[in-house]
Amino acid sequence: MQAVNKKINIDDIKVIQAPLAGISDVVFRGLIRKYNSKCLMTTEMISSEMLCNNPNPRIIKFEEFEYPLSFQLVGHKIDKMTKAAQIVAPYASMIDINCGCPVKKVVVSGDGSAMMKTPELACEIVQSIKEATKLPISAKFRLGWTTQEENYIEFAKALEKAGVSFVTLHARTRSQMYQGSADWSKIKLLVDELSIPVFANGDIKTIQDAKKCIEMTGAKGVSIGRGIMGDFTLPYRIEKYIETKEIIPEPDLIQKIEMLKEHLRLEVQHMGEKNGIKFMRKFYNYYISSTRNASKYRSALVTLETEKEILEVLDEILSIHTANI
Repeated sequence: MQAVNKKINIDDIKVIQAPLAGISDVVFRGLIRKYNSKCLMTTEMISSEMLCNNPNPRIIKFEEFEYPLSFQLVGHKIDKMTKAAQIVAPYASMIDINCGCPVKKVVVSGDGSAMMKTPELACEIVQSIKEATKLPISAKFRLGWTTQEENYIEFAKALEKAGVSFVTLHARTRSQMYQGSADWSKIKLLVDELSIPVFANGDIKTIQDAKKCIEMTGAKGVSIGRGIMGDFTLPYRIEKYIETKEIIPEPDLIQKIEMLKEHLRLEVQHMGEKNGIKFMRKFYNYYISSTRNASKYRSALVTLETEKEILEVLDEILSIHTANI
């Protein structure tokens, strides 16, 4: 892997593609970049332990057109996190430290959101990686472990002092997981306390969401994850709104089906037909939710095992839809 132009200008960033474990692979990111040349791309969450044991796994595969590209690392051991950062440093525009993943198998070992319980350790990791790689460092975290243990302002201030270039706040606690609503008012409080940029994350799925969130919080920009599923134009459309106030319409069903076909084709090329089709099953509902009988079609699609069969069902959806326009 050879990086050509991995430089990053943080001042230019308005939208960050948030990492989604098991979703935002190199194909997913490539389809975002097809519509948006400027947003900051982020790899899937990379375990520092795993990377140190296997320095060239598929999860760190990337393409040159993805730049600017951030590599997100998760872990709590200073030596492992630093070594992992050194492995990806030749290819990374910057490195993001995951202090926000709420999943049990991650936090049980002290990683992800559990790092918010050890802010001193988080700062030591930031300082060690920054010294070892000379790259910009960012961190993503939550409000705290529980509502009674919210420490996001203190945590962020410590990270700022340690040298991070910006932070991303997912406005839920770890105990909320992905339930309830993100509390954007807390992002506003953090923006007022820091001198470095703050990016807002949580429940941003449309241009209207991004507009409301930025107006409410004063955040420099937004980090969007699941909102991209089924619509790779969303980062571009949000970025365009932030820059020009122009609201570009969401793709219609015909455009989304064509997007789905391309996504399917590329994942099959990337993983092989069997694994690519299995991987794609989690995406169908996001693409076809606006069609009549969406649940019926989704139920059929997730049982199919060849690309040809899937394309036939998608063409049927298109045929019925266009006949009713």
